[in-house]
Amino acid sequence: MAGESLVQNTERFTDELLNWVRGRGKILIVVHDNPDPDCLASAMALRHLFVMKLNRDATIAFSGMIGRSENLAMAKELQIPLAPMGLLDFREFSVVCMLDTQPGTGNNSLPADVKVDILIDHHPSREASRSCRWVDIRDDYGVTATILYEYLSAQKVPISTKLATALFYAIKSETQDLGREANRPDRDAYLRLFAIANKKLLYEITHPKLPVEYFLTINRAIENTSIYDRLLITNLGNLCFPEIVAEMADYFLRLEGIETVLAMGHYAGEMILSVRTVRHDLNAGVLIRKLVEGRGLAGGHGMMAGGKIDAAGASDKDTREIRDLLVTRILVELGLEEAEAVSLGNLRNASRGSRTAD
Repeated sequence: MAGESLVQNTERFTDELLNWVRGRGKILIVVHDNPDPDCLASAMALRHLFVMKLNRDATIAFSGMIGRSENLAMAKELQIPLAPMGLLDFREFSVVCMLDTQPGTGNNSLPADVKVDILIDHHPSREASRSCRWVDIRDDYGVTATILYEYLSAQKVPISTKLATALFYAIKSETQDLGREANRPDRDAYLRLFAIANKKLLYEITHPKLPVEYFLTINRAIENTSIYDRLLITNLGNLCFPEIVAEMADYFLRLEGIETVLAMGHYAGEMILSVRTVRHDLNAGVLIRKLVEGRGLAGGHGMMAGGKIDAAGASDKDTREIRDLLVTRILVELGLEEAEAVSLGNLRNASRGSRTAD
């Protein structure tokens, strides 16, 4: 689609959406559980759009927790107003928006009987999403925040420094500085937003102080990581916050020789999973759905995906069986059934021995 027609379509879509919202009551914006920079920035932008064009405020609701230090710093430094979903009465809202997630994906806590009116996302479309009144799913975009940036641009809404910082950081973190799944709209938004983003706030967000548990998790992960050819599987054990699974998946993908990572950990009765890959012939979203088939829920796209398996009340034996099943399934999917497991801890010890000998 040509750039000019895309702008025109976005303007027409947002005109019609705003006209529909204008005659209705309270607005709710729902993001996925344990929100990340993309859904936080997207929610800020949509709320800003409603304020500027309709003079209407909106409630941003989430479930779970914000545990990752960068995400906490983002919410604090940019003063993002967030309401715990468990404290809301959904009957009070006439308009329900959902961002960066979709009904039935399992990564948001909106009750199934609450109808979603407005759905904006960059993940592949789900069956349940077809029932929403307004749907804008662009799975060729790297970031949902880019879509919201285009809404603001199409409606000629001024973007404040804090909002620009939020949108820029969302694109920066989600695409790893445009190196992962970034499309041309993401690159254009990134470059335009950088000019007006607050660089001091960006530094505070990207360089937060880290808790001791973060470093203990890295140490625990190294001791519980196995390498099968170019696949790395790490078990983080019990987690202090669920986002660290994705963070460790990104972290271990940087290990030389590694093309795909499966990270897992146990949090609040669930096995949290994250897949990362640099292989262009492998779809992380498809892969992780095969891993949890019949046991849990998952989603994602080309190079990154996440999921969870209900492990409430599971014994240590049950938990080990789930982990063994996941390992077996991913080895089969990647054709590595005959690959020999090599412990990362042993590689570390061998490296130490080599340096000592030298």
